[in-house]
Amino acid sequence: MNLSPAGAARLRLTASMLIFGTIGIFVRHIPLPSSVIALVRGVVGTAFLLLLTRTRKTPLDRSALRRRLPLLCLSGVAIGFNWILLFEAYRYTTVATATLCYYLAPVFVMLLSPLLLKESLTLRKALCILGALFGMVLVFGVLESGFSGSGQTLGILCGLGAAVLYAAAVLMNKKLPDVPAFDKTILQLGVAALALLPYVLVTERNQELTWTPLGIVLLLVVGILHTSVAYALYFSAIPALSAQTAALFSYIDPVSAILLSALFLKEHLTLPGAIGALLVLGSTLLSELPLGKKSRS
Repeated sequence: MNLSPAGAARLRLTASMLIFGTIGIFVRHIPLPSSVIALVRGVVGTAFLLLLTRTRKTPLDRSALRRRLPLLCLSGVAIGFNWILLFEAYRYTTVATATLCYYLAPVFVMLLSPLLLKESLTLRKALCILGALFGMVLVFGVLESGFSGSGQTLGILCGLGAAVLYAAAVLMNKKLPDVPAFDKTILQLGVAALALLPYVLVTERNQELTWTPLGIVLLLVVGILHTSVAYALYFSAIPALSAQTAALFSYIDPVSAILLSALFLKEHLTLPGAIGALLVLGSTLLSELPLGKKSRS
């Protein structure tokens, strides 16, 4: 089957989102703090991609990296602090509330892309975003649990901050089409790890960490598959797609995470949650279906 460049990019983006969606199953069985897991993600992911680059004998495009170094570093820092804020959101509020706040990032991308990238926001895509957002509300059960509980305000602010940084990373990578995907992934993950290191040293310096053989193996899987491979697929797809399309496809990540956790971890999935998952996926599909004359051409 021959795919168009945009079709191949959508396939890569879908694969990366499905990989991201399985990370919770692995992290659940790693007996380490989330901040340490995130740091190891960045370090292992960067090291594996560097090793792969040497094995394939494809040297880094140093001129492109130097030319785009400021934006690449900013994006890497955004990724690193995005992880930190998301983990803090999990600490101060429920996972459902934190995730819902985090996945407001596509809305920020939608609002900023016409200004920063000169991309038009069609009525159909806007309606699909609203449908996807409502689906997210159903998936994570916010209508049932609400926003009650101690520390909710701080958790919500951290989740929204993570969403802003995630959107910033997406928009900045749209400005880097001339940098090879592997090269910019390596640099950004390395910068993310450097950004996480001081945070981990401060917050975990007095904590005793538990290292087990299974935990180490799962950390390697998270670092290689869920970081280096997934981010390489993701960053290689972003330049070939509109910001709105990338935003809508990002919903595959949380929905697949909910479905897979129900399947493998036996976590309860309510009927509203199942309806929400279908609504999110349906909105994503509808946003990409050609209509009218374009569908026949």
